[in-house]
Amino acid sequence: MCCTLLFLFTSCSISYKFNGANINYQTTHSISIADFPNNAPLVNPTLSNNLSEGIRDLYQRQTRLQILRKGGDLELEGEIVGYDITQGAIGADSYASESKLTIRVNVHFTNNINPEDSFDKTYSASQTFDASRLLTDVQDELCAIIIQEIAENIYNDTVAKW
Repeated sequence: MCCTLLFLFTSCSISYKFNGANINYQTTHSISIADFPNNAPLVNPTLSNNLSEGIRDLYQRQTRLQILRKGGDLELEGEIVGYDITQGAIGADSYASESKLTIRVNVHFTNNINPEDSFDKTYSASQTFDASRLLTDVQDELCAIIIQEIAENIYNDTVAKW
């Protein structure tokens, strides 16, 4: 009986992956992630580097793909095309009580292993903040949240296939 139980526990295993990646590592070994230049009319000087590194970091943590600057089995490139601040809700005093920061990124994804999975898409995310606060006081925190959301959406569309 002990031998039977031992055999069952060693021969049957269930594997769960919580990163959501749907990658065939036998054929796909690398991803190249180019820098995302900031071509938005309103420029945050650190946004380009923070977005590019945020995307690279997510793929580094969630996959076994080698991260390259160019020439990968998967290629990810794009540009920041929008960094906009808009006024939101109006308070009782007829002044804006909320402002919203929105970032838009054009992405070109090329899958050199399965070309039918390649695409061009625009990603957008935004965060609201109290209009009485200056953007310079909150933009680092808001940009970090927005970058994470955009990076996760890109990741989901490219390798998680959600």
